[in-house]
Amino acid sequence: MEVTVRFVGVFRSISGKKELTIKFRETDTVKTAIMKIIEELPGLKRALIDPGLEDPRPNTLILLNGREISVLNGLETVLKDEDEVVFVPVLHGG
Repeated sequence: MEVTVRFVGVFRSISGKKELTIKFRETDTVKTAIMKIIEELPGLKRALIDPGLEDPRPNTLILLNGREISVLNGLETVLKDEDEVVFVPVLHGG
């Protein structure tokens, strides 16, 4: 099964890629996808994963087929063939 992963903003700059196609098993989740992406593109880990929480959600809006994963099953959402996952950086300021 293949899933297309797209990077927006700083994630595109860091990864050097606009998109990536990754093969997954039928039981893999968004969380599994993130781990595979970090294995393939280790430079993304620092930007993608909050180091204190070990979680991408404080720094990243994650869309699966155009829907934010929090309205699905969060990081445990199971991926399907030809899904599209998009990582959008969240800017914090004050």
